[in-house]
Amino acid sequence: MSSPATAASLPAPPATAPPPAATTVLPVIFAVSGAHLLNDTIQSLLPALYPVLKDELQISFTQVGLITLAFQLTASILQPFVGLSTDRRPQPFSLAAGMVFTFCGVLLLAFAHSFPAVLAAAALIGFGSSIFHPEASRVARLASGGRHGFAQSLFQLGGNAGSALGPLLAALVIAHRAQSHIAWFSLLPLIGFLVLTRVGAWYRDRLAHLQRHAPAHRAPTPPALSPRRVVATLAVLAVLIFSKYFYLACLGSYYTFYLIETFHVSVQHAQLLLFLFLAAVAAGTIIGGPVGDRIGRKAVIWVSILGAAPFALLLPHANLFWCATLTVVIGVILASAFSAILVYAQELLPNRVGLVSGLFFGFAFGMGGIGSAALGRLADHTSLTVVFQICAFLPLLGLLTAFLPDVDRRPAR
Repeated sequence: MSSPATAASLPAPPATAPPPAATTVLPVIFAVSGAHLLNDTIQSLLPALYPVLKDELQISFTQVGLITLAFQLTASILQPFVGLSTDRRPQPFSLAAGMVFTFCGVLLLAFAHSFPAVLAAAALIGFGSSIFHPEASRVARLASGGRHGFAQSLFQLGGNAGSALGPLLAALVIAHRAQSHIAWFSLLPLIGFLVLTRVGAWYRDRLAHLQRHAPAHRAPTPPALSPRRVVATLAVLAVLIFSKYFYLACLGSYYTFYLIETFHVSVQHAQLLLFLFLAAVAAGTIIGGPVGDRIGRKAVIWVSILGAAPFALLLPHANLFWCATLTVVIGVILASAFSAILVYAQELLPNRVGLVSGLFFGFAFGMGGIGSAALGRLADHTSLTVVFQICAFLPLLGLLTAFLPDVDRRPAR
């Protein structure tokens, strides 16, 4: 977890700072990764609390899906617009502003005693996330020193680690049966605000440096692909994002219910197994970016999505031990996919980093939200076992990776 002390250690770039491709500014990458941890810890509290909210508010699986949809849509709709706007005019302190929305959402969630209030809290947290991700991804790329995959993986690692922490923190709330204790978690976006204020100052100074040395930092030339081929490639990437995040929506929103219904485990036991899955996602995240820097993003995309298919197909037929084991394996394999896809798309459109980041983060969140709502509806009309059996086929869409052109820009080693 990042802290104000970490923020204070961020280096202010001197007037003679090297160009972005010359050196990796690790303190800045660690700072945005730490802020990502804080942001996504808050995000993951919401689905981790679903069993308690379902019991206390007497809501259906469809309403559980709608809560996720409210968060995911607000976390996705604004992102492309934020990215497009900041491509034209960067806003260094928008990172800290996003944490203000998250702070308000956490406080509302702590005292929400009706379904509409929970929806509003989820929407506020989503707005904060929507503002945070595009510019934070751009900062990670700017500080990467050309190691784009490494920087994005480290940035994603913070988010996935935060997602893994959420169920553990929720387990504390469940143990005390006190929803108001969620208010203590408002400290997390407050710390994030302080960290990102310092990051914003570094970002502002770096932008000023780049403007002073504009001839030495011309925008990279995009690959020689026709507009039609670029659109087709983006469509393939969108389908791959769909397959990954629909499947993750299945596990993220309904894994605890599946464990309780199928194996009759306690809520706390189910939360711990969800933590194992999310921890596996966090552990696997750091692999995809550095490997993609070396062997290419397309190879990583092949393995990270299609490679999960055999294990996903086995999962609905496994006992409790093998179910937990398979979800860990699936988490590690799938984890590298998003960083690889995002950097691939940024290299496809290198002059539109903010727009690409906003589109892909937004689309990922949107697919997760729509997936959660649709799967909740399906679960109400069939069963969670049927949902897991159907979703097991989604990783097979990774076969579409064959249609991706080679656009990798790997640094010389």
